[in-house]
Amino acid sequence: MISELQALFEYYEKEKGIDRPKMVEALQSALLAASKRSIGPARELRIEIDPEKGSIRAFAKLLVVETVTNPFEEMALKNASRLRKGAQIGEEVDVEVTPKDFGRIAAQTAKQTWMQRLREVEKANLYEEFKDRTGDVVSGTVRRFDKSDVIIDLGKFDGIMPMRERVPTEDYNSGDRMRFYVKAVEKSTQRGPEIILSRSHPNFVRRLFEFEVSEISDRTVEIVSIAREAGFRTKVAVHSADTKVDPVGACVGLRGTRVKNIVRELNNEKVDIVRWTADAVEFAKEALKPIKILSISVDEENKRIQISVAEAELSKAIGRKGQNARLTSRLIGYELIIEKDERAEKVFEGHMGESVKGIVEAFGVTEDVARKLVDNGMTEIAYVADASEADIAGMLDGNTELAKQIVEKALAIQSTEGEPASA
Repeated sequence: MISELQALFEYYEKEKGIDRPKMVEALQSALLAASKRSIGPARELRIEIDPEKGSIRAFAKLLVVETVTNPFEEMALKNASRLRKGAQIGEEVDVEVTPKDFGRIAAQTAKQTWMQRLREVEKANLYEEFKDRTGDVVSGTVRRFDKSDVIIDLGKFDGIMPMRERVPTEDYNSGDRMRFYVKAVEKSTQRGPEIILSRSHPNFVRRLFEFEVSEISDRTVEIVSIAREAGFRTKVAVHSADTKVDPVGACVGLRGTRVKNIVRELNNEKVDIVRWTADAVEFAKEALKPIKILSISVDEENKRIQISVAEAELSKAIGRKGQNARLTSRLIGYELIIEKDERAEKVFEGHMGESVKGIVEAFGVTEDVARKLVDNGMTEIAYVADASEADIAGMLDGNTELAKQIVEKALAIQSTEGEPASA
């Protein structure tokens, strides 16, 4: 028992970082509970432990009386005098009450209780060590799974990565070595203090940039805002008060080395680096590059920006399932409304309408015929005159007679205006 205790003292002191006085205190409480079953309700029972020798002794503080009525709390004067000369009635005397059978049963019970107390001390140490590390990035190894939570071995302590903090596109396997963001250290939980880890938190990306980009760590470049959909895409807005520093270039690094290291840590999550500006309009344009914005308006009161783009770029601006628009909105801090530009379409329709009207008047055809010609590029008389009768007939569903009349009239109009038709 003595050698076993000494070994446990040394193990928990060196490997777990628990002070020996705390272990002695925990063991005294455990043995006290075990001793009460062996000794009985002795008055002011206490346990003394020599942590160096590993010796354990039990003492009770008994009251000296003339006649003993309660042997668990009292001691006869004659017996007390043998232990301490000059003992008087009414005084208290320390009496060793270590039972003969205190050994194996009491020791085993004490050991179990002690392990529990030591776990509590260990958890208290965990909280003290990690309470100021919220926001740090730590390295750990995936140890096991507790339902949907991932238990991470951080060395002396374990951390927990809940389902909500996992990246949906990542797989976690026992033995995987990874980096994690310390989201919180929670003290009041059913299982004691817990280190809550995350790989999906936006600030995980922020800290990775601080590690990789020296200009960020020395505050030459500042990360103004981050918008992230973990596993898919992140947008980072950066700024530098030093006009000589290119904040985007600093984050990208020579040949993209810096951002590549971050993307590798994020398992190829796409990372967009955007130049921040205080002007909401310019910031929105930067955040949506390379999308060409045709018009933009800002409602400062309602924090809303309305943008119009060409129809061909609308789906790209919105992104798959609205992701690009969502992230851009979070990044700039405005509600973003992206619409296709209607003005260009209206102008185009106006030009087409004018062309149809001109063809109707020139050739005396119906609007439907004129529309077919215009839709095929015959927007001017000169174009019709340059075309062959077969080409025009093809546009008019094979009506060769009408095609011949239209071409002849086009040539006649050009001849009247003194403009020779093309060969």
